[in-house]
Amino acid sequence: MNIILMGLPGAGKGTQAEYIVKEFNVPHISTGDMFRAAVKEQTPMGLEAKSYMDQGLLVPDHVVIGIVKERLGKDDCNAGFLLDGFPRTVAQAVALDETLGDLTKKIDHVINIEVDRSELMARLTGRRICRDCGASYHVIFNPTQKEGECDKCGGELYQREDDNEKTVATRLDVNIEQSAPLLSYYSEKGLLRNIDGQQDIGKVFEDIANLLRGQA
Repeated sequence: MNIILMGLPGAGKGTQAEYIVKEFNVPHISTGDMFRAAVKEQTPMGLEAKSYMDQGLLVPDHVVIGIVKERLGKDDCNAGFLLDGFPRTVAQAVALDETLGDLTKKIDHVINIEVDRSELMARLTGRRICRDCGASYHVIFNPTQKEGECDKCGGELYQREDDNEKTVATRLDVNIEQSAPLLSYYSEKGLLRNIDGQQDIGKVFEDIANLLRGQA
């Protein structure tokens, strides 16, 4: 079972990835983890990636694909994998298909967790952090007993700059624009599975699990 997990920031992708990995016993492969492991293990592609990163340059696609190929060729991926954060472009998706073909593998499902933009705005702008102890809250999902005050230490709560409406709106718009061609690509291949991410977390996972078990 080879899966790609997609979803905009705030859609709950991280939580669902944890559930999928635990339930179906497949490795969770994120772009960041792959890069760090390849550099640490000093694989040929890892060393090439490091040479770009050390110069502050973007790692080119052929190196990214090379690292993906190294990772997906490992034994723990024989029974399947969950790709998270890759591919990001149609060019990368095409290269991934070719890479998987070389490994005699293919993508089975592209799970896209769908949440309305307005709901994502509420989720992403609602986080509050305590200035004193660093505790994290959410004005909707995890509010404090007393507004603006930390339950743990009584410290003042604040909103991080990258959580403000303007920054979040820009981040969402960029992600929507970037993901649209990729969603179309996998839809045309008949691999896209849209999941309603505005339900309870448990129900979202139930829908994903039913899909992966062939019950959807």
